[in-house]
Amino acid sequence: MAQRRPGRTGSRNPTAGDPYHAAGTIGAWREQLDAALASNEAKPSRERLTLIRVFEELRGLGFTGGYDAVRRYARGWGRERAAATSDAFVPLSFAPGEAYQFD
Repeated sequence: MAQRRPGRTGSRNPTAGDPYHAAGTIGAWREQLDAALASNEAKPSRERLTLIRVFEELRGLGFTGGYDAVRRYARGWGRERAAATSDAFVPLSFAPGEAYQFD
């Protein structure tokens, strides 16, 4: 009887690359995590918390999930926010002589 080698196709977790894979562990904490990420994003770069600190604050509130779940959710959250803001394009138009550019 042939033995199956580990790491073959089919033995891989299909949700491993999914940024919302952690939705089950985040679940009820989604609102708090969204609020923490939004308030963190609004702060100046020097005052922003690292994801470890955000995770530690959630743990202090009673979150029982892992850091990787928070990291994956935050990455997906950031991609969503970037996609929503990158759709805005404001064309600039100036009358002749109104704006100057020097190289």
